Amino acid sequence: MKRVQFEHSVIPYLFIAPQILIITIFFLWPAAQAIFQSFLLQDAFGLSSQFVWFKNYSDTIFSNSWLQAAGFTMVFSFLVTFLSLAIALFLAVKANEVIRGARSYKTLLMWAYAIAPPVAGLMGNLMFNPLIGDLYKFLNAIGWDFDHKLDSFDAGFVVVLIAVWKQVSVNFIFFLSGLQGIPKSVTEAATLDCQNPTRRFWTIVFPLLAPTTFFLMVINITYAFFETFGIIDTTTVGAPGGSTTTLVYKVYLDGFRGADLGGSSAQSVVLMIIVLVLTVIQFRFIERKVHY
Repeated sequence: MKRVQFEHSVIPYLFIAPQILIITIFFLWPAAQAIFQSFLLQDAFGLSSQFVWFKNYSDTIFSNSWLQAAGFTMVFSFLVTFLSLAIALFLAVKANEVIRGARSYKTLLMWAYAIAPPVAGLMGNLMFNPLIGDLYKFLNAIGWDFDHKLDSFDAGFVVVLIAVWKQVSVNFIFFLSGLQGIPKSVTEAATLDCQNPTRRFWTIVFPLLAPTTFFLMVINITYAFFETFGIIDTTTVGAPGGSTTTLVYKVYLDGFRGADLGGSSAQSVVLMIIVLVLTVIQFRFIERKVHY
């Protein structure tokens, strides 16, 4: 029997070459440079360097400021992910039940999706401004001695609130699409089998949204780790006392402001490992409970 052999063409490789080139230049090469520089101790001007092996890593991991940033990052990421998913799911369920004015209602909830994180941070900075901020005045008017410039809890509340508000619209779009993708025959049969709407949602509807929820959980954790940089930089700048400094923002502070290229490179490598481990845990253990 004669084997069929296909001719090899260079055309497919030419099509993917620009993408491979972009990935190499803007992702793989900087990552390799960061790993290399993490083993060096350089002066502030980059004129001289010394190979110090894992000293930058040990200084990073055992640093009180890094441990504080790591703790805040974990709490911050959990709160932003949980709250943004919960609020978006609630709004999507309610929007899915709207009959009159549904298009206008959904459009208003999606508007925040077009706002960049730094712009959201600037808006939040104005709303919490001690002189003209309406939210600042409202919180103090109800008895909360609010001052995010001096109180670390208040500062954390500000960045979490802004980050959640920015991300809710994205989650809302996906959850609403998932709800609208459930066949009506399934929901009608569920209504006949279970009269309690709350129990019907958690036992029938929500399990059908498991793939969407898992996807959004991965996206939101990545968002909380990296994309909230602009929010923190335009609101608290990591203050007070570094209490609102995330790991990615600390890399920026130490590398660009502190001119510690070796230490910031080591921090970026550790951050990459943390995110990689979290991703593996999500796909290794949590995805097993997701039914497609």
